Amino acid sequence: MTIDVAPNARVDSEVGPLRTVLLHRPGAELKRLTPRNNDQLLFDAIPWVDRAQEEHDAFAEVLRGRDVEVLFLADVLRSALEDPRAHTAGVRAAVDSMRLGNDLAEVLSSHLAGVDARTLADVLMSGVTFEELPAAEGASLVRKMNHPHDFAVDPLPNLLFTRDSSAWIGDRIAVSSLAMPARRRETALFDLVYAYHPRFRHAARAYGAHSAPVEGGDVLLLAPGVLAIGVGERTTAAGAESLARSLFSDGVAHTVLAVPIVQTRATMHLDTVCTMVDRDAVVMYPLARDELVAYTMRPDGSGGVKVDDPAPFLHSAAEAMGIEKLRVIDTGLDPVTAEREQWDDGNNTLALAPGVVVGYERNVETNARLEAAGIEVLAIAGSELGSGRGGPRCMSCPVARDGI
Repeated sequence: MTIDVAPNARVDSEVGPLRTVLLHRPGAELKRLTPRNNDQLLFDAIPWVDRAQEEHDAFAEVLRGRDVEVLFLADVLRSALEDPRAHTAGVRAAVDSMRLGNDLAEVLSSHLAGVDARTLADVLMSGVTFEELPAAEGASLVRKMNHPHDFAVDPLPNLLFTRDSSAWIGDRIAVSSLAMPARRRETALFDLVYAYHPRFRHAARAYGAHSAPVEGGDVLLLAPGVLAIGVGERTTAAGAESLARSLFSDGVAHTVLAVPIVQTRATMHLDTVCTMVDRDAVVMYPLARDELVAYTMRPDGSGGVKVDDPAPFLHSAAEAMGIEKLRVIDTGLDPVTAEREQWDDGNNTLALAPGVVVGYERNVETNARLEAAGIEVLAIAGSELGSGRGGPRCMSCPVARDGI
């Protein structure tokens, strides 16, 4: 697939009409999941891959049906790896000599240096087992002591959730510093794409992959120049402050709200608790409505950051956005229903335009409440896609949105 150089990417809000989005269609990396490794690789169940692909294809088709250009990570990665410099960097990203030992690392590096861009991309995404390594040349204790089905290069099944690994903020790209060991190598893939693909290689960076942990699922663009950053399991306070400093320095933002969230599997990112569905409206887990607070950060005028004491999140967000208040759509009045639908990513909607969102069809109560509030819901199947705990927002990295 050939992807032409496009107009400059830019995202200033969560709800501006979506024009271009980066997805990752589930692939061979999901077939690497077993009951023995799925917890380590951050999946709650073993997905039926064929069905997950069908569900993802339908998701992409819904986006195309609303005139959204859909890019796929595999395509842009393969295109980037056609550049010899990217190919060399890709080999380095795949081979961990500390883990494999120098001799085995050299064998694998030599092998991968000779493969084409498509093959290297497949290795980077779906990994390599010890039995799939090139034929042995001499003794290797590492090879002998590992089971043939153990991974010499780990697969990356969480690539499905493209939101976490990078996020566009204004006309700049923030490449995430991922907190969980199972996801850290994703950063290298996105670094390659944004450094070497002709569509993206001239984009300025808002954040670097080797900084304090920040993940895109914790970054909400409430309004032009106003961000909320969740601080919890995946994004640290140091990461939130570092990103704020970078955005202030570049003139990309004037206010950043650091929002502490409970550090549990069900609330791993801020966008599992709330997402924007209109210019002035959020869908939110009801138990979080009165509990969320925000530390407001602004430039101090001398290159530093001024941090306010914590205040209620909804009040702080409305004040920063310059509106009277944020409308809140709860995901159910019944605590049990609310908890079930929060677990099933009822709050994790993707806005295609103000008042138009994509959500999982199984969140019946949440979708009904959204529609009652005047929000159009494009419902998609997600029985297999959701096994890694992520909804439509998690599965999408907006590259271009119109202004609001």
